[in-house]
Amino acid sequence: MSYPSITNCPVCSKQLRIKKLQCTHCGTIVENEFEFSKIASLAQEQLLFIEIFLKCRGNIKEVEKELGVSYPTVRGKLDEIIVALGYSTTKKAEVDKKKIVSMLEKGEITAEEAIQMLKEEE
Repeated sequence: MSYPSITNCPVCSKQLRIKKLQCTHCGTIVENEFEFSKIASLAQEQLLFIEIFLKCRGNIKEVEKELGVSYPTVRGKLDEIIVALGYSTTKKAEVDKKKIVSMLEKGEITAEEAIQMLKEEE
């Protein structure tokens, strides 16, 4: 009988490492220090969400129906998972557009330069 793996220590909550792998067919054992993948370290609820998201082929409307939640809730859960995996949810283009508008307001660039910079972002 096998149990689902845990990725954090039940005592101190720090990340666990895998020390031994064994083949269920021939019994070969490999011992070393192995790491879990980023996805393996997600909570069960987050893994279930990813499974549903993939089943729905990334269609947020379908995920809404499947989970019975609103669009903002789906986006929030997705952002939470993205952050948990170590990525930023801020889009580079949005940040750059804000910077361009700020530069324009301060008079650091002309309107024509701002338009050209915005076209390059697309």
